[in-house]
Amino acid sequence: MRNHMEAGWFYSARQIRHYFPARFTSLKPPKTKLKNPYAVLRQLDGHQWNMFLIGFAAWAWDAFDFFTVSLCVTEIAKEFDKEASAVSWGITVTLMLRWLGALISGSFGDRYGRKWIMIANLCAFIVLELASGFCQSLGQFLAVRSLYGIAMGGLLGPAAATALEDLPYDARGILSGLFQQGYAVGYLLAAVFYRALVPTTPHGWRSLFWFGAGPPVFIIIWRLLSPETNSFQVAKAERDAREAQKSGVEHQKTSELRAFLKAANYAMKKNWFLFVYMVVLMAGFNSISHGTQDLYPTFLKNQVGMNATQTTVVTVVGQIGALIGSTTLGYVSTFTGRRLTMMIGCIFGGALIPSYVFVRSDYLIATVFFEQFFVGGTWGPIPVYLVELSPPELRSFIYGLSYQLGNLASSAASTIEATIGERFPLAPTKTGVKRYDYGLSSPTQSPHFSILTVSTNLGRVIAIFAGAVWAYIFLFVFLGPEMTQEERNEEAALTVEFEHMRAQGVSLAEIGVSRVKAVEAPAAAEKEAVEFVEKV
Repeated sequence: MRNHMEAGWFYSARQIRHYFPARFTSLKPPKTKLKNPYAVLRQLDGHQWNMFLIGFAAWAWDAFDFFTVSLCVTEIAKEFDKEASAVSWGITVTLMLRWLGALISGSFGDRYGRKWIMIANLCAFIVLELASGFCQSLGQFLAVRSLYGIAMGGLLGPAAATALEDLPYDARGILSGLFQQGYAVGYLLAAVFYRALVPTTPHGWRSLFWFGAGPPVFIIIWRLLSPETNSFQVAKAERDAREAQKSGVEHQKTSELRAFLKAANYAMKKNWFLFVYMVVLMAGFNSISHGTQDLYPTFLKNQVGMNATQTTVVTVVGQIGALIGSTTLGYVSTFTGRRLTMMIGCIFGGALIPSYVFVRSDYLIATVFFEQFFVGGTWGPIPVYLVELSPPELRSFIYGLSYQLGNLASSAASTIEATIGERFPLAPTKTGVKRYDYGLSSPTQSPHFSILTVSTNLGRVIAIFAGAVWAYIFLFVFLGPEMTQEERNEEAALTVEFEHMRAQGVSLAEIGVSRVKAVEAPAAAEKEAVEFVEKV
């Protein structure tokens, strides 16, 4: 399949005139019958489950290692005698450098395969998490987290391609949502082990970082024992066969490299505007995640006054909501459309923002659950949506780099919130700990409460930031492209054909060669017909 983006999407005045009016009609749900999710998941064979679970595990521990900083901002700030905003730069620098890892890793992943670059990044995780726990100053800590950002950015593209590119078409939506919430699972695990290790061990926050270096060892062993993805092997055979036909040279390294560079150059030329759109979209999606999650534990401890156990409970409940929401809306998106599903999530997520930061009673647990349900739910279709938009020749590169450049654009979210919040000091705790208005102050916190106070506080930090980002995401999802019904049918048929050929014992290399012949045979016949007419 060669989708509509490869035909010079959005590059002419005529295309633009037809594109924008079609944004409304393109929201019409696809003509796909809603299927039982159990029946959908039964379509996966052992190889597909293995690849999905490896990618999911790597992405989940990627998130775990990232959130070790978010959960320990207060403890790290106290040990280094710094404000929370200074420590939050550990979050910011990680996000800022993830694009560099995606650039390097995506290039190698599309050229040489997903497996070894994924293993290299996991090895870096081990070293850098251990080093984070041994830092003796904030400067050292920020330097180590900068390097970690490169490794973290390098893992997502290969992990997502490993998990998703071999899946049956109908299973992509539900498993896209589940894969994305490896992020929530990582956050949930980080919150649980934060409670288990930080308040109870002599080394406090350092113990959490040291623990984080252990599980990647097992993921590395798992990946070593597993093969390369089927899709990459077929794409590589297809690329090499096409170049061999043109040059007459087979099985030579120079020919393989030339084939990759030509295919990559062609794909980027045809899809550069689409790539820019994906980066802009990912800036919004990453901002809503970091804006509602990164400093929320600090908000709960500093302003709401929760202890470590209460903070852990609320955080875990929120991530369970994200996990359920992402899987649910990811599944539904196959049958209602990717964009429509995400836009509905934006509406509900934006409506819940006041309750997310205003409530001070036990009802806060419920509002956190539902806000994160829609944060995760809106994210649910994103992995498969990006895969569907990315050209096969550069799937790991474009997916990873667009995601991480979006992270770069959103990297200052937590620092912005912390810095602005510190401009609104609250009364210190009984033990003298400084407190700041990171969220939406409760009416009971001010003896001079009035409607004006509420109006002012509504514009503070988390509430206004998240509300603006929800509106931003809604707009750009609405304006964005999506596969047509014909393209969905073609993609589903191609997947069925692939599985049928595999069942008949056709090798992956032979499938790649056959696809080249299938594409080029009609072109050759047309060329012969033209030559015949010219002769006559």
